[in-house]
Amino acid sequence: MGNKLDNLLDRLTQRRFERRWAGWADRATQMGLEELRDLRGRARAARRQLDRVIHVAEHRLALPVIGSNALRKPMGSDWVWRPDLWKGEIPVPGFSSVPSKQPICEGATLFHDCRRSELTVRQVRNTRESDLAPFGLRMDVFRFDGSFLSLVLDLPPEAVQGLRLRHLIRLDVIVEMEKPLEIFARLNVRHGPNVEQIVRELPLAEEEVMVEFDLAYTKMSEKRVEKMWVDLIFEGPEMNQIILRDVTLSRRPRADI
Repeated sequence: MGNKLDNLLDRLTQRRFERRWAGWADRATQMGLEELRDLRGRARAARRQLDRVIHVAEHRLALPVIGSNALRKPMGSDWVWRPDLWKGEIPVPGFSSVPSKQPICEGATLFHDCRRSELTVRQVRNTRESDLAPFGLRMDVFRFDGSFLSLVLDLPPEAVQGLRLRHLIRLDVIVEMEKPLEIFARLNVRHGPNVEQIVRELPLAEEEVMVEFDLAYTKMSEKRVEKMWVDLIFEGPEMNQIILRDVTLSRRPRADI
C-alpha cells in the first residue's frame, strides 16, 4: 500500500512540477528582468540535475547493455571469450601521447617504438543495433615515426586448460578504419621455456573478419602449456583512426577423421 501511495504522490508532484514550469515559460516574455533573472537561475539548477539523469540513462540504456557478454559461439567451440576492454567500463577510459608498454586495462597493453608518441587511445561506447560488445577501442594515430604498433591481449587461464595440438584457435574482429592498412594477428603459446608463434593477416575486405590458428603446425608440448596471448599488429598506422568494435576468441577441436 505504501509503495502505491508513494508512486501516486510522485506522479502528482511530477505533474505539478511540469505545469508550473510550463506556466513560467509562457509568462517569460512578460516578466520583469529581476524576476526573469531569478527564474533563469532556478531553471539552470533544475537543468543540471535533469541533464545528469538523462546522461546516465542514455549511457546505460544504449544498446548493447553494459555488462552484456552476448557472444557468437562458433559451432563446436569448447571455449569462447571477449576481453574486458570490450565488455565493461575500464578505470581510465582514455590516454594521450601514449608511451610504449602502456597498460590500457587488465590484460591489454599497447606497445610501440616511437621516439615521440602522437597516439591517443580511448574506450568508446558501441551503440549500433548490430553490436554485441558494449564497448569498443578507438586509436587515433597522427605522426608515427616508429616501426611497429601492437595491442597485446592476455588470454585467461581457461584458454589453455586442456589445450591440445588438435585445437584451432579462432579470432573474430570487427574493425573500422579511416583509410586502409594491414593488421596482423600473432598467437603466442608459452610451453615451458619455449614460445610457439603463429601469424595471420586479417582479411580486411569485410567489416567483420576472422582468422584461425591451427596448433597442429606448432611444436607445442601439451603437458607444459602455461600461457597464451595475442598480438594485434598494425602496419603503417600513421594519420589514421582505427576502431576495434569487438574482439572475441574461441577454440574448437578439429574433427576426427
